[in-house]
Amino acid sequence: MKKLTVRGLSHHFALTEVLAGVDLDLFPGESVALVGPSGCGKTTLLNLVAGLLPHGAGRIANGYTSVGCVFQQARLLPWKNARDNIALGLKARGVDAAARARRADALGLQLGLDGDDLDKYPHALSGGMQSRVALARALALEPDLLLLDEAFAALDVGLKAELYALLLAQLGAGGCAVLMITHDLMEAVRLADRILMMAPAPGRIVREFRLDRPKPARDDAWVYRTTGELMQAPEVRAGFGLAPAAGGMRCA
Repeated sequence: MKKLTVRGLSHHFALTEVLAGVDLDLFPGESVALVGPSGCGKTTLLNLVAGLLPHGAGRIANGYTSVGCVFQQARLLPWKNARDNIALGLKARGVDAAARARRADALGLQLGLDGDDLDKYPHALSGGMQSRVALARALALEPDLLLLDEAFAALDVGLKAELYALLLAQLGAGGCAVLMITHDLMEAVRLADRILMMAPAPGRIVREFRLDRPKPARDDAWVYRTTGELMQAPEVRAGFGLAPAAGGMRCA
């Protein structure tokens, strides 16, 4: 069965404990957001799941077979054009050049990149276009697990909204699981089925919030209202260094 299971995960950098006792599950078609302040171990946890770091105590069982990653920085190869950057993982899998180009062109067009954009090198692309290329590169592999590390943090509000819609459209029919980290609670409310609030020193999950409304039905009014309600939760306020709320939080 495809599933990501993390149990009792802890991690140290030298003598500093950055994660302690982290448990989580991620099922196919589900989107889970890890939210918390800087330094709470969100990126470390994602890197451990991706296999980019060896983990210490605890267990990570990843039943997914194809993992795509999108980072805050696009990390494009400067000597390759946008088309070849999108096709990079396909080349590593041995897909022939013509098929790679067709797949890259199709994904680029779906994500708002035209033929001229796909011929350009990273230095000639705007930050938003570079983010589209990075997202297309991850999706080109048709991942069943997509890891997003603050993938939209550097973008303006309008471009974020556009890429949110493009991402949801791409994932809607595929059953891909998504594990995303963000410090932006509103972004998590837009994109996640579950939000896991983390606290630092050491990093740990302190509360889970479930969002039952289907993502296509989450209009701006609902997102703003739900984010405001979550901001009243004691764990959220403490995690972001806010004073305790005057009243309680009603269920989102």
